[in-house]
Amino acid sequence: MGLIRPSSANESASKIGDYVRQRRTRNAMTQIQLGELAGTGTRFISDLERGKSTLRLDATNAVLAVFGKMVGVVDAPRPTGDE
Repeated sequence: MGLIRPSSANESASKIGDYVRQRRTRNAMTQIQLGELAGTGTRFISDLERGKSTLRLDATNAVLAVFGKMVGVVDAPRPTGDE
């Protein structure tokens, strides 16, 4: 069984950040407003939207819960023979 490569973790963090930014802006919310709704600080929202991959899972889930989502277990990409 292969390990998840750091690039995969970074891609996941980036996808989460993109999702949060898109939903926040679609709902005409500021980072401050989203942070207040989620019970996190503005700095956390900023880091999350920038795709920082070393953020607390509970806080990430609190932000995602504002949009009815949460982090879950998904299949990891498998390495190909090209690498």
